[in-house]
Amino acid sequence: MGPSHPVTAIVGEAIVLPCHLSPRMSAENMEVRWFRSEFTSIVHLYLHGKDQYENQMPDYSGRTELLKAGITDGNVSLQILNIRHSDEGQYYCFVQDGSFYEEALLELKIAALGSNPLISVERHQDGGIRVVCQSAGWYPEPKVLWRDRSGQELPSLSEAKSLGDSGLFEIENSIIIKEHSNQNLSCWVRNTFLNQEKESTVYIADFFFPRVNPWMVTLSVILLVLFAVIGLTLYLFKIKGKHLPEIRKRDTEIDDLQRELDWRRNIVCPGLGSSAPPVQEAHVTLDPDTAHPNLVLSEDRKSVIWRDTEQNLPNNPERFDSWGCVLGCEGFTSGRHCWEVEVGDGGGWAVGVARESVGRKGRISHSPEGGIWAVRRWGGQFQALTSPVTPLPLSRVPSRIRVCLDCDRGQVTFIDAGDEAPIFTFPPGSVPGERIRPWFWAGLGSRLRLCP
Repeated sequence: MGPSHPVTAIVGEAIVLPCHLSPRMSAENMEVRWFRSEFTSIVHLYLHGKDQYENQMPDYSGRTELLKAGITDGNVSLQILNIRHSDEGQYYCFVQDGSFYEEALLELKIAALGSNPLISVERHQDGGIRVVCQSAGWYPEPKVLWRDRSGQELPSLSEAKSLGDSGLFEIENSIIIKEHSNQNLSCWVRNTFLNQEKESTVYIADFFFPRVNPWMVTLSVILLVLFAVIGLTLYLFKIKGKHLPEIRKRDTEIDDLQRELDWRRNIVCPGLGSSAPPVQEAHVTLDPDTAHPNLVLSEDRKSVIWRDTEQNLPNNPERFDSWGCVLGCEGFTSGRHCWEVEVGDGGGWAVGVARESVGRKGRISHSPEGGIWAVRRWGGQFQALTSPVTPLPLSRVPSRIRVCLDCDRGQVTFIDAGDEAPIFTFPPGSVPGERIRPWFWAGLGSRLRLCP
């Protein structure tokens, strides 16, 4: 069991990722593995009653500690020292005792409060004075405000933000100050995630402001425009020849994008917008010989649901035995095929395709490396099962998904069948040229149904 909400850590400090067994029991003789997106991406491993560091990720070397004070009560929390920006993301707390194992998913958010703003007066500009505010060491991206002495917000002239070598934001924001107005001003830099800010204030005296002859200003502007036109003309002649290969390369990319657009249009409206063969609506049924013993298939083999009671089924080589997976009966080696799956809004689930040779026994990798190309909803998150996983916006979680397989291009596309909006595409060449079958995973409380 882990927290249902993200854990927040400050850069440079230590953080404890909480995890415990329920019901409470001793984990002294169990395997406790903390990892990132892949099972082998080890953050910390406790095995045979001691910590194992041989295969630990280098980024975490010397920075992790399993808090063993409560391990006899089932507390397997992990402490990470000297938090870095790169530590942000998902963590899995995995515990195994013999044939029993379970895991919890945690989200770690990173924040950093940067340096005090540095205000500098740069030069005269537009009849006033250009003032610049600089600060570094912020995460996530901070908000910058200028305020006058009464606290009223002032409009800024420009803003630049960049990521430094440490992965933290550096900001530079400028403003033009006119004489007799807003000469007393403050620069505020705010971390909206931590709800904290830092402030610096400056006062600009009257004698700093320019006294300029308007005729000189007019002449200067005319000369500036003239030199700019001459310089631009020379520059365009220079780059015309230099960038010709890039222009040709861009034309080729546009052609590729047009072919991709034809493919997507054909997914939505089969047979239109492309000279390629139309998408075939596949009549997919579920293969009972591959279904996990906890999966119950309907009589027409069009829907599947997870049940807590395991069925007494033969442990044939085709059957999945550790994940609630099932394959479609149909397999495809060529052509373009689509089918729709009603996923509902309860429990965890995943839909996509898999190699016919995908592993069926023991723990399998839900990723292209493991022979699976799919999207899933799990642990309150919507993801594409890339390696590592690609988060998808929760606002886009559909109730019905269209899976589109192009065997000739080696590509899989997922479409929201409700509004025809694209969800995610595994690019051309991702799927190997072998027999591919529909793949489904139904978690606790979920039900999947193939649409007619």
